[in-house]
Amino acid sequence: MPRKRAPRRGLVLGAGGVLGSAWMIGALRAYQAQTGVDARSFDLIVGTSAGSVVAALLSLGIDVDAMADSERGLYAPGAPVLDYRDLGASLPPPPRMRMGSPRLLTAGVLHPRRMTPMVALAALLPQGRGTITAVGDLVTKAAEHQASGVTGARPPRWPAPLRVVAMDFDTGSRVLFGADGAPRIDIAQAVMASCAIPGWYAPISLDGHRYVDGGTRSPTSLDLCLDAGLDEILVLAPACAFDRDQPRRPVALVERQLRRAATRRLAREIALAEAAGARVRTLCPCPEDLTVMGGNVMDVTRRAEVFETSLRTSAAALAELAGVLPSSLGGPTRPTRPTRPTRPAAARTPAPALPERAGRTGARRPAGAPLRAARVLPAAAATSVSPADPATRPGRQPATREEPGLAG
Repeated sequence: MPRKRAPRRGLVLGAGGVLGSAWMIGALRAYQAQTGVDARSFDLIVGTSAGSVVAALLSLGIDVDAMADSERGLYAPGAPVLDYRDLGASLPPPPRMRMGSPRLLTAGVLHPRRMTPMVALAALLPQGRGTITAVGDLVTKAAEHQASGVTGARPPRWPAPLRVVAMDFDTGSRVLFGADGAPRIDIAQAVMASCAIPGWYAPISLDGHRYVDGGTRSPTSLDLCLDAGLDEILVLAPACAFDRDQPRRPVALVERQLRRAATRRLAREIALAEAAGARVRTLCPCPEDLTVMGGNVMDVTRRAEVFETSLRTSAAALAELAGVLPSSLGGPTRPTRPTRPTRPAAARTPAPALPERAGRTGARRPAGAPLRAARVLPAAAATSVSPADPATRPGRQPATREEPGLAG
């Protein structure tokens, strides 16, 4: 009798700024405590923007406990010092008085159906002056520590499970660093490119291309995992929320509108992944997390509180999901693969419904949706995607899945 193949598992860590990374570390700590599964053991770890920092640290062998201790300012003897206080101010420096990417904007005018609002905004914003060097230094120090424990040692080669998402600032296409066919750069450069927020930080120039934050294109880029042969995917999406809170400050109100747009994109990507046969489990911030985050995800002064809140809310959400998670993600055993079509149906169907506006007594949820931070979308919610999204290709090779460039 042939031996049963172990399921291939993927971890997708999304964009979310300084506070998003703190939320993800709290969620990963709760996940490990709840399931006993080491977050470093996933077969594929995909990181976008803030998620790329956490993904790189995991891929380099830094455990979640060390990251959690760093959030609290605790450093065990011999542990890497992950100081997030040098990541920059909570507000961007004055930008350069020139358009971010005229070429990208021109391409969007020629191909308007391929231009998303976030990409258009990125092209229009003035060029940022901020530097993202502190992020690269953080990753480099972690790599050096894992290589030999001696500062200045040569960092290891690119870890096999790691993929980092950035956007080409002149074409609008996503690039999956670490995949076959992607440009070969070191880990720190890839993470800096993935974190370079348009209008805040200067684009990262590599081999004649300019790269910016991968979250400009997608909050998680979950759809880029469709060819990796994954059976189970855990998604942490701090830039999304399936439950609403009720902020009153104008900045927070604007941020929540952007968050809803990101959540709609995530819902489509979940549907695509499930239609391709993968089990997808998603954690997003709940209303309590959103209240602590406020309206500025780059506010470093809230980082500790966001981390501690995520520990509690993520543990509660995972406890509610314990009855449906497959065994390798920490729950009871389920069939290896559900019966689903290999690609989404061609016909357009309505997008998965998002929560209605909350009343004064609290946030409302869709019927049947889990409480707090978790939301599991059914496979039947598959939708067609925008022209900017590539169709699911046949085959299971973990190759680069670049979108068509807007200038192409």
